[in-house]
Amino acid sequence: MTHHDPRAGLTSDQVASLLLDSAPYLSCDECFERLDAYAEAVLADPRHTDVPLQVHLSACGVCAQEARSLVELLALDG
Repeated sequence: MTHHDPRAGLTSDQVASLLLDSAPYLSCDECFERLDAYAEAVLADPRHTDVPLQVHLSACGVCAQEARSLVELLALDG
């Protein structure tokens, strides 16, 4: 188990994550419900935007990885 020394301070990535504006808010469940349609839309048009989803993906590493994996998988099928 890795222990974090609280006196070590925060990394710049940790500070940026804490300061990230996550509005409009989208939960992980809501994000997962929209990922299939988002991935297909991005593959059809790389300029496609879904602001709430993109804000969530910029703040949530788990959902962002799922989105990347889904886009890669769909691109292979394409």
